Amino acid sequence: MNATKVRDTIVGIFVLIGFACIAYLSLSVGGAQLSTGETITLFATFDQVADLKSRAPVQISGVRVGSVMGVSLDDSYRARVELQVDSALALPYDSSASIVTSGLLGDRYIAIELGAEDDVLVSGDEIAYTESALVLERILGKFLYNFSSGDD
Repeated sequence: MNATKVRDTIVGIFVLIGFACIAYLSLSVGGAQLSTGETITLFATFDQVADLKSRAPVQISGVRVGSVMGVSLDDSYRARVELQVDSALALPYDSSASIVTSGLLGDRYIAIELGAEDDVLVSGDEIAYTESALVLERILGKFLYNFSSGDD
């Protein structure tokens, strides 16, 4: 009977370790962050966001510096994206934001290209220079339409 209790205890420990690993992976894949560093909120307006999601990364030179907090429509029916970025960054006022895709069909994220101005963005500012997402379906549709109409 003592061997059964030892075996049950070992199995229980392995099950708890398994649950802990699954919880860690779920949080990692879901984009949860345990650090609560100081951030600033910036806004950017795009013509097309093409399925940009909340919690998508914001990157500078491939390094994650923040995340997308939300996407909504503004008064002129353009997509307004709320970004939270690390407050330690001194982003020049003329920096630009682009929606890019990781890989050919991967998830979308915001890439920030730094400007050259001395003035920096502060919380609540708008990134004036933006580049909307390229939608692969539209590009293929235009190509196929032009290709098929050229056969006449």
